[in-house]
Amino acid sequence: MKILNALLVGCALLATADAADVKLIFPPGAKTVGPYSPGLLAGKFLYVSGQGAKNAAGEYPPTLAAQVRQVFENIKNIVTAGGLTMDHVVYAQMYITGAGDFEAARAAWIELFPDGGPALAILGIARTPGDTPVEINAVAVKDLAAKKAVRLPGSRTGGPPDAMIAGDRLFFSDCSGQGEPGAEAEATAALARMGKVLAAAGIGYDNVVFVNPYLTEGMDAGVMNRVYAKHFKFGDTPARATIHVSRLPGGANLTFTGVAAMDIRARRSVRPKNMPPSPTASPCVFVADTFYCSAKSAFIPGPNAGIYSPDVETQVRQSVRNLLDGLEEAGLDLANVVTTNVYLDDVEEFAKMNRIYASYFKQPYPTRTTVQQRPPAQRKANDRDQWPMLEQISLIAVK
Repeated sequence: MKILNALLVGCALLATADAADVKLIFPPGAKTVGPYSPGLLAGKFLYVSGQGAKNAAGEYPPTLAAQVRQVFENIKNIVTAGGLTMDHVVYAQMYITGAGDFEAARAAWIELFPDGGPALAILGIARTPGDTPVEINAVAVKDLAAKKAVRLPGSRTGGPPDAMIAGDRLFFSDCSGQGEPGAEAEATAALARMGKVLAAAGIGYDNVVFVNPYLTEGMDAGVMNRVYAKHFKFGDTPARATIHVSRLPGGANLTFTGVAAMDIRARRSVRPKNMPPSPTASPCVFVADTFYCSAKSAFIPGPNAGIYSPDVETQVRQSVRNLLDGLEEAGLDLANVVTTNVYLDDVEEFAKMNRIYASYFKQPYPTRTTVQQRPPAQRKANDRDQWPMLEQISLIAVK
């Protein structure tokens, strides 16, 4: 353990590559509870950190619909400060805690976007920092003329589109296969829906750059992976963050959401030399100037692969080290990162995570969304001295 800690301390390097040309968006009165920025303008897009439902008085509105409206206003403040409007928003992920009503949250979101709004994924999680009942992040495109909605025949009218084209990329809403009997049938149906959405935009599976498979306990991850691998090229799959959540809309056990390149010539996967090809995930994938990287944990590869730290601080250090492998292979480093997602096993360790995270990232900090996606794991090592995963981090960087 002493040797491992020495290695991890040694990897806490200062950023050396030229940082991406970014602009910090920090509206008057905006508050953060960690080392992250409310918004960053980078390249063609504005990235907005996950926003909670507190109002100006620091209180949560009494109903879920009112909470969604408050989050909308909090996002709007950032988007407006960036010189854009809510019409520029092309993608969002909504995280609902506890037993929150998915349909009520979705209906409230639709009321705020009469034209359907952005592509949207809705997810049920355990907790968020501050225990906000709903948290939403967002991506907005700077050129409104580059935005075009994609809808499948028979999709619900008046709601979020199945996907949103934003210039050189496509953001697709959650694609699930609820109602299908068994894990294999559900995974097959969810991927088939993804394929239909991509085809409606004139592209295919090979164009996909990044995927979030969100799974509940009812989905066998091994079965999902076997079905998933059949749809992508071995060694050139999308980057991926596979996250187990508490629940999903409609009783689904699996949903896919993510990003694709509209022109496959703008897509390029990157694999560090110390990582073997994978049938399910590339470490990182470029689309034009944007670099999407798979979620990394403290997993140490090799003949004795596993997680060997019992504390979240050391695990965060190892995760960042693993993320740096992909960044450095592309000639980038942490200064190029514009947004991250941090998945914590226990939100009570939020302050511990923040302390280590802040030692790696410099101002202007990337935007960030942090959630506890399901109840905490049992903190116990197995017979090989391997510990449970206490965090995962995915990121997006811009050259």
